[in-house]
Amino acid sequence: MSNYNNDIDATATLIAQHGAPWAAINPEYAARMRAQNRFQTGLDIARYTAKIMRADMERYDQDPTQYTQSLGCWHGFIGQQKMISIKKHFNSTDRRYLYLSGWMIAALRSEFGPLPDQSMHEKTSVPSLIEELYTFLRQADAREMGGLFRQLDEANKAGDEVKAASVQKQLDEYQTHIVPIIADIDAGFGNEEATYLLAKKMIEAGACCIQIENQVSDEKQCGHQDGKVTVPHEDFLAKIRAVRYAFLELGVDDGVIVARTDSLGAGLTKQIAVSKTANDLGAQYNAFLDVEEIDLSNAKDSDVLMVRDGKLVRPKRLASNLFQFRKGSGEDRVVLDCITSLQNGADLLWIETEKPHVGQIKGMVDRIREAVPNAKLVYNNSPSFNWTLSFRQQVFDAWEAEGRNMSTYDRAQLMSVEYDNSELAKEADNRIRNFQADAARDAGIFHHLITLPTYHTAALSTDNLAKEYFGSEGMLGYVKNVQREEIRQTIACVKHQNMAGSDMGDDHKEYFSGEAALKASGKDNTMHQFG
Repeated sequence: MSNYNNDIDATATLIAQHGAPWAAINPEYAARMRAQNRFQTGLDIARYTAKIMRADMERYDQDPTQYTQSLGCWHGFIGQQKMISIKKHFNSTDRRYLYLSGWMIAALRSEFGPLPDQSMHEKTSVPSLIEELYTFLRQADAREMGGLFRQLDEANKAGDEVKAASVQKQLDEYQTHIVPIIADIDAGFGNEEATYLLAKKMIEAGACCIQIENQVSDEKQCGHQDGKVTVPHEDFLAKIRAVRYAFLELGVDDGVIVARTDSLGAGLTKQIAVSKTANDLGAQYNAFLDVEEIDLSNAKDSDVLMVRDGKLVRPKRLASNLFQFRKGSGEDRVVLDCITSLQNGADLLWIETEKPHVGQIKGMVDRIREAVPNAKLVYNNSPSFNWTLSFRQQVFDAWEAEGRNMSTYDRAQLMSVEYDNSELAKEADNRIRNFQADAARDAGIFHHLITLPTYHTAALSTDNLAKEYFGSEGMLGYVKNVQREEIRQTIACVKHQNMAGSDMGDDHKEYFSGEAALKASGKDNTMHQFG
């Protein structure tokens, strides 16, 4: 906002140059509209937010308490309300991002209807949601600043210089709702060219950070489901390079790539990697295959055979024509995946785990940091984990190892409500509360996100409203638990007409039509009932 007054002067000069045809144009109104629409394109947003994210990464390297966070949002309105809430409660959007979940696009935004997280949704729905999120965030800027401009006009009209100076200061120091989005491109929706083309669309829509995973694109599964199939490293690295080229082509030189590995839970591969020299990446990938030694006389026509340590071996192949890895090799494969990705252009890592356990994550990150000392993670604080049960069992195991008497607890039944007030449950809740800070400090996690929280909050709140509104509470079910709480908690969208842009529309009508403007915000607008 620091250029606002300069913009008024520049616009006045421009209007004067055009003479009488532009005489009715108010330079201050034009400057306000420009300030309310600071970001003209998605590329403006991507370049702006990439710098924010890079600065946050450097800050985390110096101080791991400065980790970043986000929540997954499946609609522009949800993302907008999240950022409005953050500004209201914390007076800053510092280190708080948005996450765009491929799972939620599949489940909620596909033209096919709800789909599993298997990359079956339209790839164009990904950049479309990025654009939608930023459209709503830009509208949040315009709405909030419009309110400040109206306050400024009222103060000036009343001759209240103190109030006018206070509002002007808020405008001069205005913090935008525009924040980085970490956007999920799944496994790239095809080969490396398909990945590049989609990445470009995502960046043009505003994405400064793209997350890509090492699964086979046409076999893609949700990270917390079974049946995951990974690709050889060279295939994955080609897609990382494709995303980097997309960033560079579009002038987003600070663009961030998150390389996700699903190897911890993926026991299968579709391909045997090409190996040209001993111990190259292909050879290291193939070394994880589960094989059996055979004699050539026992080989079948359709067998794939390899030589390992001078012996003829046959990789174990399933009926699905997939090859399986040795059991227990997951962590070793994760470490190699991560080191390789960082050494070939990725900026951040994502290790998909089966439980939220700081010690497990730290063990892998420590090994990665032996090769890449500043390795950092984006971590999925997933709703797919049963956090309550997992942490209660972690506390149980820790206390048992300390020699405590655990006979009053049934480890398999720790989710039971009967344990809610127990010492163990309280310790587990404390560890959940501190999980993000502990993992940022000890396990190299730069960014904590919850992939699909707003999917669950929408379901929960709708269930509660439906139960009461259609039940004995009737209209009180809405008034008591929704509207009354909106008013008392100062939720902005209690004035839903204002949130949808009614007051901004009135401002524009006044700009365009002057005294002849037909405004919606007159005395009969019921929105005034909310103060």
